[in-house]
Amino acid sequence: MKITTIPQVYRNVNRWGEILTVLSKYGLADWLSRFDLEFVKGWLKDRDGEALARQTRETRIRLALSELGPTFIKLGQILSTRPDVIGVVLAEELEKLQADVPADPPEVVRRIIAQELGQPVEELFVEFEDQPLASASIGQVHRARLSTGEAVVVKVQHAGIEDKISVDLEILSGLAQMAERIPEFVNYRPRATVAEFQRVLRRELDFGREERNMQQFHRDFANNPSVKIPLVYVDLSTSRVLTMERVEGIKLTDSHRVAAAGFELDQVARHGAELYLEMIFTHGIYHADPHPGNLVLLEGNVIGLLDYGMVGRIDEPLREDMEDMLMAIIRQDDTMLTSVIMRIGDTPLDLDENALRGELADFVSHYGNQPLATFQLASALNEMMEIIRRFQIMLPAQIALLLKTLVMLEGTARTLNPEFSLIDVMAPFQRKLLRRRLSPARRMKKFRRLLFEMEQLISLLPRRINAILAQVQSGKFDVHLDHRGLEPSVNRLVLGMLASALFLGSSMMMTHKVWPVLFEKISVTGALGCFVSLLLGLRLLLAINKSGHLDRRD
Repeated sequence: MKITTIPQVYRNVNRWGEILTVLSKYGLADWLSRFDLEFVKGWLKDRDGEALARQTRETRIRLALSELGPTFIKLGQILSTRPDVIGVVLAEELEKLQADVPADPPEVVRRIIAQELGQPVEELFVEFEDQPLASASIGQVHRARLSTGEAVVVKVQHAGIEDKISVDLEILSGLAQMAERIPEFVNYRPRATVAEFQRVLRRELDFGREERNMQQFHRDFANNPSVKIPLVYVDLSTSRVLTMERVEGIKLTDSHRVAAAGFELDQVARHGAELYLEMIFTHGIYHADPHPGNLVLLEGNVIGLLDYGMVGRIDEPLREDMEDMLMAIIRQDDTMLTSVIMRIGDTPLDLDENALRGELADFVSHYGNQPLATFQLASALNEMMEIIRRFQIMLPAQIALLLKTLVMLEGTARTLNPEFSLIDVMAPFQRKLLRRRLSPARRMKKFRRLLFEMEQLISLLPRRINAILAQVQSGKFDVHLDHRGLEPSVNRLVLGMLASALFLGSSMMMTHKVWPVLFEKISVTGALGCFVSLLLGLRLLLAINKSGHLDRRD
């Protein structure tokens, strides 16, 4: 941790204490789980009285985040969209995280609404239920009715939630800095992950962004009668209050009602998948949280989409890369798949490209030979994510979120139709995408973009060359070299020199019988110096032996 973080530690010392206590408890449980003694494993228990050491490591992480509160629960939910960073098993465990946040008292909710909208609740709504429908990590939702008769729901941000989240985000930054120094956590890229989380969470704190997302979906699907996007009431919405149309339907989580209502489940599953594919590959903006609780079924097999806090956007170049990735899986083209992953991902310097290509060749040969009707895209994407994580390749956040959305989408569709295959639905889209990519309009658009970039490069190049020449002429031109892996070698060289100098000096002290003298012959200081130099030499030999023998030849 840097010295500059000490003031924020002092400011938030109580919260730091709470977090470190919880992390220590679950870290100790992880250590106890390695013992075979059953009575040892029962020392630490969770809130429900279950022994922590008997839980899996992934479950302990989920329980720790849940105990730490709303910000950390939100962190877990966002991390569940990054199996390329944390692994598929942990990502699936973190999907179970649900924020159980106590609702604010009615008087607090009414005060926030009045402050944000400029009028008391009684003047804004003819009906307003003080008992919330739900209370999540950032806000809570209430039923209401406008004076014109429309049924609405009002989403209100929790009081003081911004300050609480700011404190936790500061602490997370400090924890990320410490985690970067622990080899076990380096592969998770703590600082980059926390920075991404901060951006996402601060966007979710602004209800105005969710309002704009809903308006965008309204424009995109204005002529599609088979999907229901709630209307948003702009005059009754701010950054902390969001008023939207109440959509009454049967949630997919209520399987008994869905089965009894007589919906054509095969048609609904296929239509929902086509709807999402249109969002992704046509509009470039998609609802990124398609779990059953956010989808409702209305009369006429109409699908209603709820909760637009998590929305993914993907630009045209990344969309083309995603198309190439899916086509490479279907066509069993491991070379193309390797090229796409290395092009869009952040690869480590020591990446073994041949090993990666070999892993992906086995992957595509396994899934490429499956019939389209039985192809499970979720399983294929999860396995590909695990390969990517194993080679420490970090995908762009937009691609990782999109892949996770496709996995969730197929899982949700299979709750309606167990034999559903998303890749089967994508087959017509594949032909459509190919035609669109080869269309003259798309080619012309891509050519214009390339021409613009070349024009920018040509206009900047003379200026940059002049600046370099001016620095060379004035003697201020510097070349910065970044050495990698030299620190251990330099440290060992310095340690060896210190051990040698200490041994020589101590030997001279022994020879001249420097005071204090033991048994009139042995210099105590010289003997002690020789002993310390011997320990340093042994330490140096162990370090060399651990990294490679002295006579090793490459």
